[in-house]
Formats: sequence, C-alpha cells, structure tokens
Amino acid sequence: MTRPQRVQIREVGPRDGFQNEPEHIPTDDKVRLINALGRAGFTRIEVASFVRPDVIPQLADGVEVLSRIDVPDETKLMVLVPNSKGLDNALKVRDKFHEVAIFVSASETHNKKNVNRTVDETMADNDVMAKRIVVEGLDCAAVIATSFGCPFEGKVDLTRVLDLAERFAEAGATEIGFGDTTGMCNPAYASEFFAAALDRLPGVEVTAHFHNTRGQGLANAYAALEAGCASFESSFGELGGCPVPAGSTGNIATEDLVSMFHEMGVETGLDLPRVIEAAREAQTVLGRKLTSHSIVAGPIEWASSLR
Repeated sequence: MTRPQRVQIREVGPRDGFQNEPEHIPTDDKVRLINALGRAGFTRIEVASFVRPDVIPQLADGVEVLSRIDVPDETKLMVLVPNSKGLDNALKVRDKFHEVAIFVSASETHNKKNVNRTVDETMADNDVMAKRIVVEGLDCAAVIATSFGCPFEGKVDLTRVLDLAERFAEAGATEIGFGDTTGMCNPAYASEFFAAALDRLPGVEVTAHFHNTRGQGLANAYAALEAGCASFESSFGELGGCPVPAGSTGNIATEDLVSMFHEMGVETGLDLPRVIEAAREAQTVLGRKLTSHSIVAGPIEWASSLR
C-alpha cells in the first residue's frame, strides 16, 4: 500500500475532549475555542453530543454552541448521538450541522457499561438511525469503540470488529471510525488492522482514532498511515479519554499529529502554529497544563541555512 500524501483530520476536542473535563467550561469559551480551530483550517470538527444533560452536563449547551460558533463555510460540523431519542433531539436543529456519528463498542462489557445496552440492542437502533440520517441528507459516520482491545474482556477479535463495520456500511454509513478507546493498540497491530479494514471496506472512508493512554498514539497513527489510512481523529491539547474505566487518558494531541505528518511531507491543510495557539488557549481556559508536546516546544523551525 502506498503511503497517502494527504490526510484528513477531524478535530474532536470540543466534544470528545470537553466531555471529560470535570469543571464547567463556559459556553463563551467553547465558542471562542471552536472558532479558533476553524481559523486553523479544520474542515471537520466534532462539536456536540445529544445525550441526556444529567449524564454529560458539560455538553448540555450543545445547541447554543452550534448556534453561536462562526467557522468557515467549508467546515463540516459533526454531532454524536447515542440512540434514537438523541437523534430526535439533534434533528430539531439539523440545519446547524452536517454529519452525525453513531456508535457501538465491539466489546459487550464496555458497551453495557457505556450505554447500558447489549451490542445487538445498540446495533438494531443504529440500523434505524443510519437510514434516518441518510434520508435527512446528512453524512452518517459510525464509530466502533474498543476496536483494538477492551479493558474488561482483553483482545477483541478483528473479524468481529470488521463484521460490525460492514453492517454499519450496509445501513448507510459512509465513514467508519475505529477507536482505540483505552489505548490498547500497538503499531504492529495497527498496521495489520488497517490493512484488513481498508481491504474489507472498499468505498468507505476508514478513520483511525487513537488514544495516547500508554504513549503509543503517534506510533499507531504512523503505522495506520503506512497501511494506507488517510483519515484521522485527534484532540487539541491531548484532551479527552474514556470515562469507562478510570485512567484511560486522552486522545492523540492534534498539534503533535499534525507536526509529525508535516515533517514527513504529508499534507493536512492545517495551519500548525494556529492549531498550537488554539491548544495553548484551551490550556488557559482550563487553568492547567495540558500534555501535548507541541504546546511546549512549538513547531519545528528549520534554520534557513540548513535547508
């Protein structure tokens, strides 16, 4: 497989990242940070989740955020819905976004702990939602959590994950994201996994979503790229993580991922200094140091005499 020379990166910090923050983030700050990401060149941003506010109070202002943000016209906004009730609520403001993400865990135990349903129950609802999303003229993206391993069940069978992906595609999903939800992947398996996924899902956008829980996130992204993957998700400042179980820390830092790709000659369409600036601003808003490397080091600046 030839290494892609250009990749797409969806910024998921405003949803996947913010939802794990224990302190309330004011709506004004969320809007300001999302606008900054838009100015950095992102054409895909995950903005909100239509879940019960008592479950994730941090995202209870999702409709207001969607109504107030001001990003370039070419920026596609994504929302995540956990079930048909969430989709009903999202469609009340369907003019505010372009993509809808539905999801399931490949692991029965994680799925039960996450959404209190079996995998079969979740997929039955997902089949219905995917068709509704397509009818609404919106892009349907599906996400399979614990694709690379489960903290409760251990190894997750690759065939099981790809069977779920194929079912999503048959229901109408045009993008399938594979989540390393608790950071259990390694580069060798990432290479094997994405080679198999790309072979099994022709015509479907295959997206890698790695967490840096055990420090292997960038290495896994590199392995996925080498296997032919050209679509990634990441979170500025390395925000995020999985609340089930505790200790599953954040996503790959977007600015670190972009820095690596740019140094490899892989185009992203993103303005790295502006991505770093947005991450540093998030650090200020949250009042604590974030864990990405590029926040501290900044982009690589090669002396002109050495070029």
